[in-house]
Amino acid sequence: MKSSSASAATAAGDGSGIHAHVDASTLKLAEVWGDTVDLRHLAWSVALGVAISVAAFEAGKAVLSSAVSDAAIVRAYAMLIGLGGCLAAGALSAFFFKPKRVVTDHTVGESDRQHVLKQLAEEGGGIGSIADLPPNAAAELKELGLYDLFAAYELSEQAAQAKGER
Repeated sequence: MKSSSASAATAAGDGSGIHAHVDASTLKLAEVWGDTVDLRHLAWSVALGVAISVAAFEAGKAVLSSAVSDAAIVRAYAMLIGLGGCLAAGALSAFFFKPKRVVTDHTVGESDRQHVLKQLAEEGGGIGSIADLPPNAAAELKELGLYDLFAAYELSEQAAQAKGER
């Protein structure tokens, strides 16, 4: 668990355009299981979970002990009721303690896409040719709306090479 109390806006380093904004000036934040949480809300959630699950277990044990004579069965079913209490506590915590980030997305323009394709071509020996794609891969690119982008890039690169050879 990493703890942090700094940050204002962080951007995804993969160029996806997704930005998380957290006003951390008043929050004590930590990273738990890959998510950013407020430590105060985490503590309250844990306390709520313990209180509700133990109360559900004890209440289940008290109610079932008067109806069932076998103590092992009473304890087993009381544990199931306590587990239900854990689920209820999780739902209550999710309701009371909202996420601390706001995700925004921006539209990527044609120049950004061309720049990414150029980077891909420079890494790993090039992109290859649209004509070399298997039919299922070409169909997938068309379905995603990327086929025309790759085809246009390929044409522009061929035109640039033709100009360079003259």
